[in-house]
Amino acid sequence: MASLTKYLSMHVPERMGFENITPEVEDAVRESGVAEGLCLVNAMHITASVFINDDESGLHADYRRWLEDLAPFDASPDRYHHNRTGEDNADAHHKRQIMGREVVVAVTGGRLDLGPWEQIFYGEFDGRRTKRVLVKVIGE
Repeated sequence: MASLTKYLSMHVPERMGFENITPEVEDAVRESGVAEGLCLVNAMHITASVFINDDESGLHADYRRWLEDLAPFDASPDRYHHNRTGEDNADAHHKRQIMGREVVVAVTGGRLDLGPWEQIFYGEFDGRRTKRVLVKVIGE
């Protein structure tokens, strides 16, 4: 069995943002030489996410609004107990929980086996600093 581990460095300048990382993941699959297998992609930070959806700006705007409605940013310790520890990012932890930590995509014929509109995204909910995404390809 072959395997490849890569780390993507992510830096989103805003507090919340979404970046299409599909090309970087496809590069890792090609580099791995795996023809049939699996590709795991996960955010290595508890205030970031990896998810699959459509690359459509209206949808991304909807996500921003929806997530902010569900877990609004509030740095004070009044709304979130987590912020009583000196942190100000409790909302980002909740947003990550909603959007998920990771995705696993089949590799078929040496390529990601995604649906017609599916793309892989990094979601950032406490940005402005560099974070990592793990890409692990395994198979034959």
